[in-house]
Amino acid sequence: MMKLYYSPNSCSLASHIALEEAGADYEAVRLDFTKEDQKAADYLAINPKARVPSLITNQGVLSETPALLLFIAQSYPDAALAPLNDPFALAQAQAFNSYLCSSVHVAHAHLRRGHRWADDPVAIEAMRAKVPQSVGECFDLINNTMIKGPWVLGDHYSICDPYLFTLTGWLPGDGIDRADLPNVDAHYQRMSARAAVQKIVAIHAGT
Repeated sequence: MMKLYYSPNSCSLASHIALEEAGADYEAVRLDFTKEDQKAADYLAINPKARVPSLITNQGVLSETPALLLFIAQSYPDAALAPLNDPFALAQAQAFNSYLCSSVHVAHAHLRRGHRWADDPVAIEAMRAKVPQSVGECFDLINNTMIKGPWVLGDHYSICDPYLFTLTGWLPGDGIDRADLPNVDAHYQRMSARAAVQKIVAIHAGT
C-alpha cells in the first residue's frame, strides 16, 4: 500500500484527489504545518525538503506534485488519467503541470513565503503586494489560452485537472476574483461536482 503525506491548504490536495480518482490502495497521513510536523526528524527522513506531498511507494519515496501525478497515472492506466499512449499529448500535460509548479505556485508563494527569496522586510512586502498581479497574469493566460475544453486537455479528465483545481482554490487569498476568469471558474465548478473531489476536499477540511 502506498502512503501519501499531505497537509491542508497545500498542493498535496492534487495528488490526493488523483489517488482517489485512480482507485489506488493508499493511506493518507496528515501533517500539521502549524505544529511544524514537516520539520520533525521522522518526516525529514522521508522528505528532507520538509514539504508535501510525499508518496511512499514500494520502490521508494517520490516528491513534487508533477512527479506524483504522472506516477499515479502510469501506475493505474485503466483510470485513464493521462494520454499515456500519445507522447505529444502527454508532454502537453506535463508542460501544463510544470507551469503550475514552476510559475503559478512560485508566484503564489511570494504572498507568505517571501523570506525564501529575501531578508529585507521592504523587499518581502513588495513581493506580497505583487501577488495579485503576478498570479493574476498567470491565471489570465490559463483562462484565455490553456484550457482546451471542459477539462484542461479537452474532452478527457486528466492529472492536470486536480492540480489546476488546487491552485484555483487559492485565488481568493491571492486577491483574485475567480468570477473574472470564466473558463477557470467553470472548470472549478465542474471539479467541485466530482465525488472524489468532494470526498478529499472534506478530508482536508477536517469534516
